[in-house]
Amino acid sequence: MRSVLVKPLLTEKMTGINTATGKYGFLVALSANKIEIAKAIEKKFNVDVVSVNTVLIKGKSKTQFTKKGRFVGKTNDVKKAIITLKKDQKIDIFEQV
Repeated sequence: MRSVLVKPLLTEKMTGINTATGKYGFLVALSANKIEIAKAIEKKFNVDVVSVNTVLIKGKSKTQFTKKGRFVGKTNDVKKAIITLKKDQKIDIFEQV
């Protein structure tokens, strides 16, 4: 079985959203859909998910000049999921930060 959840998003912006609206951010697998993400969150944290919003961020192209010539590469694509929980529910990982 593949892992749907990669890691939680612990940024300053997401922390502000957590306290204000009860939404939580996660990095998820590129092939995961909203239903799989919701089931993984419910199973792992024992909470009820109301909605899941996803964003796919394309990797940037990077160029590096070396003695051997120009090297062109690309950063990885990333998929983020913003999870909304039922009212009065929390995820403990985000509360400890």
